[in-house]
Amino acid sequence: MATSATTDQVLTPAKPHSLLADYATLFKLRVSAMVVITAGAGFYLGSLHSGISPFHAGLIKAIGGIAVVTCGSAALNQALERRTDRLMHRTDRRPMAAGRIGLAHGLLLGFAAVFLGSLYLAVATNLLTGTLTLLTAILYVGIYTPLKRFTVINTFIGAFPGALPPLIGWTAARGIIEWPGVALFAILFVWQFPHFMAIGWMYRDDYARAGIRLTPTQPNAQDAARSTVIQSLFYAVLMIPVSLWPTGLGITGIPYAIAATLLGAGYLYYTVRFARITRNPLAAESRRYARDLLHASILYLPLLMAALMLNAQGRLLF
Repeated sequence: MATSATTDQVLTPAKPHSLLADYATLFKLRVSAMVVITAGAGFYLGSLHSGISPFHAGLIKAIGGIAVVTCGSAALNQALERRTDRLMHRTDRRPMAAGRIGLAHGLLLGFAAVFLGSLYLAVATNLLTGTLTLLTAILYVGIYTPLKRFTVINTFIGAFPGALPPLIGWTAARGIIEWPGVALFAILFVWQFPHFMAIGWMYRDDYARAGIRLTPTQPNAQDAARSTVIQSLFYAVLMIPVSLWPTGLGITGIPYAIAATLLGAGYLYYTVRFARITRNPLAAESRRYARDLLHASILYLPLLMAALMLNAQGRLLF
């Protein structure tokens, strides 16, 4: 199957790529933007918790440093996965997989961004924030990325660095780890599972071709679908009480609680709909259910973060 992928590349005319476009792909700018948004939400809420305006130079310093480390982590991730990326249709055009950016080039950019960004955060914000950001990069690149080829537990491990950005934003504003920051971490942690189960199911053939274990990999497709759905439903149900934790801690009011409940119900609806893949796992229709859940998850998170910020400390900021 790897040979056919290579043949497809030879037969398909190559599209021109600029270095700027390759850097955008190397740094996974869309994913990095989501990280910056959630970290910014954490900083915003942490600042209000301190009784100060979040719109000051500290916000720019925090999200700037976090963005640099995130981009560096993405580059190192692609350096490690350049060979497996070549085996998947969805990633075989990435700059390192296609050879447009060399290994030394990517490693230099990645290590420099992670180290300098973490150091900058330690100086510009506080040592805790710089340390947590560096730890996030190490967990993502050094542990989660290699595990993807060996065990499906990688999804659970990878949820930890994936959930740290809002907590890092909180510590950048407050300088300490507190329960409201942990609640933000928990929201991101739980949110990721239906999201990644949907991605894993959509591209399960690609992942199987590259030997990446993102979703359950039972030999029987029916069993794999059932296990995938059970995990997705468990976390989608858990998402509702976890998303209400900030209200219980007093950092948001009832309007947020209502919004979070409605958004959680919508997320759960699409996850229940995703459960239809168990009827006929091999049908093309199952991919559509996964895509719909993926789109719902991508919409859910920024809307929930917006509700958190608009109703921070129980105030309506419309």
